[in-house]
Amino acid sequence: MSLRRASGLLMGRTALALAAGLLVALPALAQYPGQVSKGGKDTPELRAIAVLEWTGDEGKPKASRLVPVTVLDGGELQDGGIYLARPEPMAVFPEVEYELQQNGQPVGLYDISNAGQQQGSWVGFGAWKPMPSAKPRPSPRELAQTHLDDDAQSDVPVLHRKHHADDAPSSGSSGSGADAGGQAQPSDPDRPVLHKKTSSDNTDNSSTGTNAGNTSPATVGAGPTNSSSDTDPDRPTLHRKSTSSDSAGSGSSSSSAPSDDPDRPVLKKSRKSEPADVGRVESVAGDTDPDRPKLKRGKSSGDAVEVAPSLVGVPPDAQQMVAVSDAKRHPVHPWTYAWSNPDDEAKMKSALEDIARDALGLNPPPAPAKPTAKRAPVRKTTKPPPPPPPPAPLEDEQFRVFELAYGSGATLVLSAHTDGPAPQQKFVTLIAQPDLYGNVLVLKKNVTDGAHLDEKPRMRLVDAVDALADNRGELLFELRGANQRQFALYRVLRGQAEQLFVTGAGQFGT
Repeated sequence: MSLRRASGLLMGRTALALAAGLLVALPALAQYPGQVSKGGKDTPELRAIAVLEWTGDEGKPKASRLVPVTVLDGGELQDGGIYLARPEPMAVFPEVEYELQQNGQPVGLYDISNAGQQQGSWVGFGAWKPMPSAKPRPSPRELAQTHLDDDAQSDVPVLHRKHHADDAPSSGSSGSGADAGGQAQPSDPDRPVLHKKTSSDNTDNSSTGTNAGNTSPATVGAGPTNSSSDTDPDRPTLHRKSTSSDSAGSGSSSSSAPSDDPDRPVLKKSRKSEPADVGRVESVAGDTDPDRPKLKRGKSSGDAVEVAPSLVGVPPDAQQMVAVSDAKRHPVHPWTYAWSNPDDEAKMKSALEDIARDALGLNPPPAPAKPTAKRAPVRKTTKPPPPPPPPAPLEDEQFRVFELAYGSGATLVLSAHTDGPAPQQKFVTLIAQPDLYGNVLVLKKNVTDGAHLDEKPRMRLVDAVDALADNRGELLFELRGANQRQFALYRVLRGQAEQLFVTGAGQFGT
């Protein structure tokens, strides 16, 4: 099922709500003197954004689920978990197809087969399918060669003009591939050819009938024979059926096999009785009712509904990916940023790591300055300064660089946390951009700890996605608390990172 057809299903469900709104506004429209214009090319499209979560290998997950995030309808973002729920929301209707994306590149398809609720939130279950690969377009030379091969090996019959006796012989009639009438002989040696009956055939038939006694038994009853054309040794020949008197007169030594051969195998019907079956039911003779139920052994097939393996809770090895379902085709827009100087990326990452360590309290405080006392001059000895301590490690560090719009520059995202027990861990997420002087400008800083996740959840980056279908990317984050979570979209524009949309909170098991 293609994306266009899947999203068309979404639009078909939305038409019911639109029809209900038109019926309510019908009296007002009757009083309007103008004309209501129909939707044209500028009509807002329908676009659904979701997050696929799975465990196992990519492309062949052990268990998976699809969490709806937003639905773009009428130019406005709606909560995908509750939008047009009947009872499941429109974003997880069966047979809806999503395109899985990594950094803006399509990597697969996900078809929804059924939906259910987990801890009060709707999720969809389905199957991960690979992207269909397009066949390469053949070159003009290959097309020409294909046409030549098709003409040479074609089995389509070809009509030729009938040749008459008074027609002039063609130039190719004298060749080996032409018959007496000037028609070209077929190239297939096994193809039957029809010839016109000539007077020479009658002469041969009469001579064959008069010389029947001189003809060998191998050719008796074979009909007209053309000695000039009968040169095939494998050609079948008709023989006259020999009787017992003929075989006796010819002195043939062959005799039929005796019917009372003791070594000849004999097939006999088995007389073994069938085992008694208590639950056996004989069919009624003459019953032709196709809807009559029949009793059979074996397991019951039930309702024949295949249930996809579902993902429960939030396992520590669960992975996430953006999924998009759209009614229109959009060009692929990768979000990868290409650095003009590869050293700039390492410089920016190091600067963000220092800011993250300061936010987490991992950098040691500067040592206080010691008071200097006046002493007698002492001869100075050159000692190498002690090496600086290694920087504190950042656990589960994730660093991504995006180009959210063509020519918009780099957008940096770094997230990490400290080591230790879960209640004592600290989490940090930074959204930054380089300024005009090559320094790091922090646009958004999120710092929390394990004891206050319900008050201030941690931000976990999922990926960048075009949620508004305007060819500009937004950052999709998971806001994970201690017992609940949400998904939020952030738009980075004009040196600011603003929250564009946030879903309702859903609980999950820890």
